[in-house]
Amino acid sequence: MRINPLFFRKTILAGTGLFLCIFLIVHLSANCILLLPEDMAREMYNAYSKTLRDSPIIKAVAYLLYLSILFHVIYAILITIGNRKSKPQKYEVNNARENSTWTSQNMGLIGTMILLFIIVHLANFWARIKLGMGESPGIDAMGNIDVYQVTYSLFQNIYYVIFYTVLMIPLGLHLNHGLKSGFMTLGFYHKNGLRTLAKVSLIYAAIMAIGFGIIPFIVYFK
Repeated sequence: MRINPLFFRKTILAGTGLFLCIFLIVHLSANCILLLPEDMAREMYNAYSKTLRDSPIIKAVAYLLYLSILFHVIYAILITIGNRKSKPQKYEVNNARENSTWTSQNMGLIGTMILLFIIVHLANFWARIKLGMGESPGIDAMGNIDVYQVTYSLFQNIYYVIFYTVLMIPLGLHLNHGLKSGFMTLGFYHKNGLRTLAKVSLIYAAIMAIGFGIIPFIVYFK
C-alpha cells in the first residue's frame, strides 16, 4: 500500500513535535534550579548536567532529541514548500483571517525565529560544553564542569537576556498551535476532547513561554 507523502511528512512533524514538547517540560524543570540560592543551585545544576553527559540512557535520548529537531525542521520546510507549490497563484478572494489564525498562517516565520534561537542557544551552551569551543568552562568544588557559571554569565548579559526572552513569544505561539495540530494529525478528533486540548495547549504554551522567558531576568537581577 502506497503511503501518502504529505501524510507521512505531517506524521513525522507531529511525532517529533510532541516529543520536543515533552523535552521542554524537563528542560524548564532543570532551569528552575537556577532560581535557588547560588550555592545550592550551582551544585545541583552542575550535578544534573554531569548526569546528562554521563548516563548512557540519557545520551541515547539526547541523540533522539537532536534527530527530532533535525527532522522537525526538515519536514516543516518540506511541507511549507509543498503547500506553496500546490497554491502557485493567490486566490482573488482570501478569507484567511476567518478560516485560520495568524499563527497558522505564519508558522514559517515563527519557525525560522525559533530556529535562530536554537542555533544561538546551542552555540552558547552545547558547543561550549560538549565540543569545547570557545572559552573553557571552569570546575566547581565537586569537580564537575561549572555549567551553572556558564549559564549565569550569559544571563548577566542584558542583550542575551532580552534576545532569549523576546524569542519565547514565537515559541509560545508555535507550541500553542503545534500541540493542537500534532494531536489532530495523529487522529485525535473527539469534539469535546478538542476543546479540552485547545485549553491544555494554551496553558502549556503559556507556562513554557513565561517560564523560559522570566528565568533569565530573575537570574540577571539576582
